[in-house]
Amino acid sequence: MSAQAEDTIAAGAQNLDLARARDGDAAAFTRLVEPLRRELHAHCYRMLASTHDADDALQDALLRAWRGVPRFEGRSSLRSWLYTVVTRTCLDSVQRRGKRALPVDLGPSSDRAVVADAPLADIAWLGPYPDAGMAAGPASPEARYEQREAVELAFVAACQHLPGNQRAALLLFEVLGFSAAEIASTMETSTASVNSALQRARRIVAEKVPSRTQQQTLREIEDGRLRGMVAGYSAALERGDVDALVALLTEDVTWSMPPLPHWYQGLAAVTDFAQAVPLTGCGSWRHVPTSANGQPAVGGYLWDDDAGAHVGWSVNVFTLRGERISEITTFIGAEHIARFGLPTSLP
Repeated sequence: MSAQAEDTIAAGAQNLDLARARDGDAAAFTRLVEPLRRELHAHCYRMLASTHDADDALQDALLRAWRGVPRFEGRSSLRSWLYTVVTRTCLDSVQRRGKRALPVDLGPSSDRAVVADAPLADIAWLGPYPDAGMAAGPASPEARYEQREAVELAFVAACQHLPGNQRAALLLFEVLGFSAAEIASTMETSTASVNSALQRARRIVAEKVPSRTQQQTLREIEDGRLRGMVAGYSAALERGDVDALVALLTEDVTWSMPPLPHWYQGLAAVTDFAQAVPLTGCGSWRHVPTSANGQPAVGGYLWDDDAGAHVGWSVNVFTLRGERISEITTFIGAEHIARFGLPTSLP
């Protein structure tokens, strides 16, 4: 069977499911939505910088879409219509909750380890994103960013510095390839307003995002070398070997640990922190390699006497420059381990 014939059959099945969904068939609606769920969830994360908030926003948006599908007239594609519903839902969430931050957004770095650092509960923290199953490459020929580039920590953090309308316009145009006219319809504004929002958003993101993405860097590192770097980090913490850890880092490396507010920059400060806290101050470690935000990562497990096991404690995301680690972002919290589908504990 030719590709054209397969496309015709698929389009016919979609039209049939759409008619059934309009008549109240929930199973037909699920079949329509399911192929798009992964990319819609990623869009929610890019807008909201939290997997938890993305879960809630997508659930809310799909409920709105289910209620609104009888009124969907097919003047745009189903995918475009769903992105309209999801984007408007996310904009409502941005209005209610504001932006999310990383420790580097709060103030200058610390020169020495803050051993008694306490979590800040009144800050909405940016969270990591489980990227398993996310497609590589652009979402459309018109998109500027690859899909995995657009969940990298630097990009998502930069987007949090944009007002909601600019954030939505940038993501819809640069990541998803929608036209300015389509975005204007989605956001119920003018094309001129969308173009103005895009201009301002591009300027701010360009100031905050490195010119070289992690995807570009990762393509130049052999898989074996990359696995060795991740394993080297894990082994250094598990052995308490500061020299082995330092050998993996750039001179200007940064280490931050949301929800702890203090962060460290440069080998001297990072080494002081590492010696005082994770290498000697916390206890016994185990690690499981994973991937987060299109970047190499590990789940960190800390020994717990009461549990008699190493218990999930953090997801550590690595930003690379060349073949060294230039940033370590340690997202503290067992909830992150769970969202990555990692085991809750290790022997």
